[in-house]
Amino acid sequence: MGRMFRVLGFWTLIIGLMAMWGNLIPMALIFFGQTAVFVALSYVNLSEKAYLWIFAAYMVLSFTGFTFYSFFIMPQG
Repeated sequence: MGRMFRVLGFWTLIIGLMAMWGNLIPMALIFFGQTAVFVALSYVNLSEKAYLWIFAAYMVLSFTGFTFYSFFIMPQG
């Protein structure tokens, strides 16, 4: 399961690099931070259940944050 967190780290790194190339600096920094967290967690060797709980918490926080941003902060266009 730790390898899957390394895969998540790889993809968040790629998204962060693409955001950096597109001059979306805050987004790039968020994804670089996520990369660091995912790669660090991948080497902790937790149980599979713990990894699933961490991933579920990550998904809930990211979906809640995106929904909050899109409803209350993002300017209407």
